[in-house]
Amino acid sequence: MAVTASLVKELRERTGLGMMECKKALVETDGNIELAIENLRKSGQAKAAKKAGRIASEGAVAIKSSADGKTAAMVEINSETDFVARDDNFKKFVDLVVNRALESKEVDVAALMSLPAEKGGSESLEATRQALVQKIGENIQVRRIQIISADGVVGCYIHSGKIGVIASLSAGDVDLGRDICMHIAAVNPLVVNPQDVSASVLDKEKEIFAAQARESGKPEAIIEKMISGRIKKYLAEVSLVEQSFIKDPETTVGKLLKDKGASVVSFTRFEVGEGIEKEEVDFAAEVRAQANRT
Repeated sequence: MAVTASLVKELRERTGLGMMECKKALVETDGNIELAIENLRKSGQAKAAKKAGRIASEGAVAIKSSADGKTAAMVEINSETDFVARDDNFKKFVDLVVNRALESKEVDVAALMSLPAEKGGSESLEATRQALVQKIGENIQVRRIQIISADGVVGCYIHSGKIGVIASLSAGDVDLGRDICMHIAAVNPLVVNPQDVSASVLDKEKEIFAAQARESGKPEAIIEKMISGRIKKYLAEVSLVEQSFIKDPETTVGKLLKDKGASVVSFTRFEVGEGIEKEEVDFAAEVRAQANRT
């Protein structure tokens, strides 16, 4: 029986395993999906897959820079609990992944995980992850990767292993890059410059400001001025160069950069678990439900 893409997709959905593992299992069983699942369970891979359905919103962010300071890799790797995120085995896996990301310059998670965990080795990063899941007993996922390079300097900053920032600067030095990244970690700007804010975001903000302004009952001409003023303030708040520098509120980040003859080309900020919907467990409801069944 031919191993089709739909068969691979179904096995992935049922086991939570990667595409290559599912395809291999189906090839070995001539497309028999039930036998493939049974074999995966026997090999222990399905144990890791079973945990894949559990929400992993804790974890760590890690950064690795090249020797010349021109390139940096940043990864977010998630676990279910902060306790596991502090485990030495988890930390070693994080180091392994970020090092391979920097070496390969690969930003696609699936592609990176298919690479050997060690150069010249036979075991993939994905196989290493699955082994760690079985050893620790929690779902562990490599969520995202970012690579940044610069003609000038790449700034890096990690806060408590939970927030990471990498930035490409046109000029400057390592200290300036770190200060800029520290500011981004703390203040979380949306863009580098005011003009970088997308039209769709601006339109949405204008709509909100307009609704708020019209509730005041003031004349339309005054309302337009109010909207314009609020948009100007909003752009200053979300733009890196317009923000007051965290280490010296008397100056802006833009002025700091100008004084150093530098500019920020781009930046990326990762925060552990951002955007992941955490599972809220209502234990009281569980007890009630159990009581109703008995």
